[in-house]
Amino acid sequence: DQKHKRIDPALSQDPSDGNEPIEYLEGIKGYTDYLAENGYVCGLSGKWHLGHSVKPQKSFDMWFPCQYGGGAYYATPMIKDGQPYVENSGYITDVITDKALGFIDQHAGNKPFYLSVHYTAHHSPLIDNHPQDLVDSYDDCGFPSIPRLPIRDEATWKPFPEPETEEWKESLKGYFASITAVDMNVGRILEKLKERGIDENTLVIFTSDNGFSCGHHGFWGKGNGTRPLNMYENSVKVPAVMSHPGKIPRGYVQPAIVSAYDFMPTLLDYLSLPLPDNLPGQSFLPALLGKEDTAREN
Repeated sequence: DQKHKRIDPALSQDPSDGNEPIEYLEGIKGYTDYLAENGYVCGLSGKWHLGHSVKPQKSFDMWFPCQYGGGAYYATPMIKDGQPYVENSGYITDVITDKALGFIDQHAGNKPFYLSVHYTAHHSPLIDNHPQDLVDSYDDCGFPSIPRLPIRDEATWKPFPEPETEEWKESLKGYFASITAVDMNVGRILEKLKERGIDENTLVIFTSDNGFSCGHHGFWGKGNGTRPLNMYENSVKVPAVMSHPGKIPRGYVQPAIVSAYDFMPTLLDYLSLPLPDNLPGQSFLPALLGKEDTAREN
């Protein structure tokens, strides 16, 4: 498949091709580096998308990244044992989870661990790339939450389906099937934590890097990957669900305005680890614990 053979400057290991590998975070200390220094074993399964995917980075002991930010859900380009390869064992959302479950089995009860599970869903392709039973489960869905707006002229840099067409319906079925698969696999991870008896001693965080439009405002895609570029709420607002029984209030919704920049200082603060100087974000630990609304200062 030629699309799996494209040259990616973040992946290439051959400087002679003019595409030297780029390590986007080179020289920058990540929160996993601080965790590793304090006795945590760190694992990554899934999307990395921060450059030079072949090279294990940021103190991750388990390194099972995708070659690219997205791609096919079957026959997916991945990295294993320091080499690019095509994963042919199944649906990539399941494969990423399988690797994560193995990491939990290996380290549960042995030493503290940090595990990043980064799914590629719901990136394209949306059609003919997801388990058929999940796709078929949306056959009778009318998708009432999806607006019926004509695609904007400036959005035509990439072909998007017009509302109520067959391609529109099939794209939405694939989109929601991919999310359903993520829901099911997050459930598998939570069940594994219970099975290993560590569910009440584990902080679980579910979040994302950006929102997405399915015809909203007349385009499909994320705010910084569409035409027009935008900061609509559905582009910049993401889920941030955190659970730790006995420590984080159950069922509590915090209205404080926070940013992805705040993730690192909050996590280190939560673990009572020293906060580095000059971080761009700030800890929202009090808000997380339901003590007060700590709105951003700037």
